[in-house]
Parts: sequence; structure tokens; C-alpha cells
Amino acid sequence: MSRAPQRGAAPSVVIIGAGFGGLGMAIQLRRAGFHDVTIFERAEDVGGTWLANSYPGAACDIPSHLYSFSFAPKTDWTRRYPQQQEILDYLRDCARRYGLAPHIRFGVEVSSAAFDEATGRWTLTLGSGETHEADVLVTACGQLSRPSIPDLPGLDSFAGTTFHSARWRHDHELTGRRVAVVGTGASAIQFVPQIVPRVKRLALFQRHAPHVISKPDRPYGRRARAAFRRFPVLQWLSRMATYLNYESRAIGFVRFPALTAWIDASARRHLRRQVPDPDLRERLRPHGTPGCKRVLLADDYYPALTQPHVDLVTEPISEVRPHAVVTADGTEHEADTIIFGTGFTATDFLAPMEITGLDGRKLSECWRNGAEAHLGISVAGFPNLFLLYGPNTNLGHNSIIYMLESQFRYVLGCVRRLANPAVRWLEVRPETQARFVRWVRRRMRFTVWERGCTSWYRTASGRNTNNWPGFTFGYRLRTRAPRRSDYRLQPAEAEG
Repeated sequence: MSRAPQRGAAPSVVIIGAGFGGLGMAIQLRRAGFHDVTIFERAEDVGGTWLANSYPGAACDIPSHLYSFSFAPKTDWTRRYPQQQEILDYLRDCARRYGLAPHIRFGVEVSSAAFDEATGRWTLTLGSGETHEADVLVTACGQLSRPSIPDLPGLDSFAGTTFHSARWRHDHELTGRRVAVVGTGASAIQFVPQIVPRVKRLALFQRHAPHVISKPDRPYGRRARAAFRRFPVLQWLSRMATYLNYESRAIGFVRFPALTAWIDASARRHLRRQVPDPDLRERLRPHGTPGCKRVLLADDYYPALTQPHVDLVTEPISEVRPHAVVTADGTEHEADTIIFGTGFTATDFLAPMEITGLDGRKLSECWRNGAEAHLGISVAGFPNLFLLYGPNTNLGHNSIIYMLESQFRYVLGCVRRLANPAVRWLEVRPETQARFVRWVRRRMRFTVWERGCTSWYRTASGRNTNNWPGFTFGYRLRTRAPRRSDYRLQPAEAEG
């Protein structure tokens, strides 16, 4: 057993995941004087989703000055919208700059975690069978970590190569191949234009046409980067201007969906400009309230679909055969490679880990009707457990890094409470969590995500367990400090 030191004045903390959430939390803990921090990361490097998603064209749709930590500014971003490799390099630099290497154990997957009420500690079981104890458990697994692959009849019989965009096969050469791409989400609109020039034929299977608008990307020239480096206030101003611009869109997303009509108009104008063929344009025309599904940014997606060797297929897939994908109308679309751009199981928070709290309760059972947590961070019945990027903290309009930094401060406030030797553990009160969940559900009714569409934001039953139904500054105000009345504190004196 790998055992953390016995409880002293400073609690020991385990963080699961070394992406933006895990690294940022560790940095803030260490800056606050908490050095007994261990990060378990199943991959062999930091980066989280930006390590896993290395497909051609992978990039962020939030500008770089906002898609980075406020406490770790980077003055030499090469583009307004950062690409995958540059984001990954930034995270590696953060880990190096703040001395996190000794705290990270790579290639370690956490299978389960159980809380011991008597000791007030979590026992983690690792994939190797080894166990590790800590006072505090922080999960930073993200919502986009487990690829979703549709259960297509006959998929096992396919004679060619299949893979998900988040598990890109860089060893599989696509030049001259017949490729079937299933899905037209955020990943597909980035990698499809990159592979179209190389493939012999590409069939893109689309269920619903997304809203796609122009991406105002541009490189930062040498002079601009020099100015950001010499005058850091310029980058701060750029960050603030970007934040305010994006945050202003929230009023349409979370309160008055009719105000998102400008997105629909922009998407249709973008489509008309880039797709001259009326039949193809009609099949690509988005329907529904813009923002109900994720709005996508791309300037090269539509032009790629106009190429003569690209087919947009809107008939549903009925089955997969050894050398083809077959649609409901009986058409065989020959393929030797299938790439899934079908997103992630975003509503299955923390799966497949088994988390056991007080009285042996299982988190998966508590969440069988949908994940919920107070402020997306604390779960009743699971003391000293804190979630980063948990239920109802995703955004449709702004940077998740802003939300994460709000959570860092809140979790840090809870850890400070636990630094008192008189406190063994703290647990959010059930009534506090229930009150918050009622508020979320009430506010969700006004949002754009309740306009009849299906998306990865919602469970199979239709419940939105992913998105935050308000402004991000509202979330920051709510998380400025944990309220004593929201938590039940177990005194350390209650031994045995």
C-alpha cells in the first residue's frame, strides 16, 4: 500500500487527472502552502483532452488569451485561436514552471475510491491493485474524456480500420483510401478538411446539420507578440475584452433564446457564401434554435464538402458490412476506413470509477437519474470529495477555464477548513444540494438547451446535467467561498 502521511495540520490531497483542471488545482494548492499533493494521470503525459485529441486540425474555439490560466499568462501565443499542440505545450510548461513533476504519477488509472468514516480518509484502488490513502479527493476527469462510439449493427464485421477521433491512428495512412466519417460535430468539422485532400473518397454521415459560423482566426505576428511580452497589460486587456464579448452572448443562451437569431442568420449567410450548389446547401442548412446544440466555428469545412470526391450522406446508417457502410435506403458506401467523430459520453461523470461514500453508498447509484452536485463541486454523502468541471458547469458561450478557476478557489476554501486539526471531514448538506439542484432545473427552463433538440448536454431521459444555466460571473460570485452553513463538519474528537 502507498500510504500518505497521517493527518497533520495540512491535509493530503489526491487529484485524478492532469489536464487543465488537475494541474490548475495542484498549482493553487501548492501556492497556498499545501504540498502533500499527488496527481494520478492514466496517460503518460499531462494535457488531458489536449493530449488525447491529436487529430489533424485539432484546435480550440475559445481565443488563446482567455483559454489559459489568469495566473499563468502566455505572451507568445502564435494564433488568436490556439491549436492543439500549442495548448499541450502550454500545459507542459505550466507543470514545469510550477514544479508539479514530482507530484504526478503517470500511467496510473484509478479504479475505485472509498471513504472511511472512522478515519476521514479516502482509499483509492489503482489499476495495478495498489492502494493509496489521502484526506481529500479531487476529481479532474473532465466531461470529454470517454469517447462515444455508436453501436452500429455489423461493426465488428468491418474488415478495415476503425477509430475514434480522440484516439487518432497516426500510424494509419489515409492517402488513397475510401474513408467513412460518422458524425459532424466539433471534431469532425476540424479534421474532415484536413484529410479530404489525401483520401480517394470520403463519405460524411450526417444526422443533423450543425450551425457553422466563420472563425475569425488570425496569426499573432512578431510585433504583436513582442508588444504582449513587453506590455503585459495589453494581454490582460485582450483577455478582458474577449471575456466580455463572449459573456454578452449568455443572455441569449441562458435567458432569452430568441436573441440567438443572429447566430442562425450568420450561419445561413456563411453557408450561402461557401456552398454554391443548392442541393448540397439545403442538406447542410441547420434547423432548430441555434445554440441548442453546440455552435461550430470553421472556414474550411463547407469548402471541403464541395469537393467532387466527397459525399454528404444524410440517410441514417442501417448496418456496417466488411467493406461498406450501408444506409437505410439500401445504398452501400464503400469504405476501408471508418472514423468516428461522435463525441463523448459526457453525461457519464466519473465512470467507470466506483466511488463509495458514507454508509457504503455508491455515487453511480446516487446519480442513476442524472448527475448532480452542489455548485457542480460537492456531493451529499461523499465527504472531502470535490469535483472539477462537474455536473452543470459546462458552458455554451465562454471559456471553461474561467469556471475552473472559480472552482479552484472554492475547493481551496474547503481544504483550508480541513487544515484545522479539529475537523475530520466535511460534507455538503443534502438540503443544500437539493436547493441548488432545484434552482438549476428552474433556471434551465429558460435556456436555449431546452428548445427540443437532443445533444450531448442531456441524458437519455432528456435531463440537462452538463451546462450552467447562468452567467459565468454569477457562478464566480456563488463560489467565492464555501459557506459554513452549507456543510456538515465532523469533529476529529469523535474517535471510534
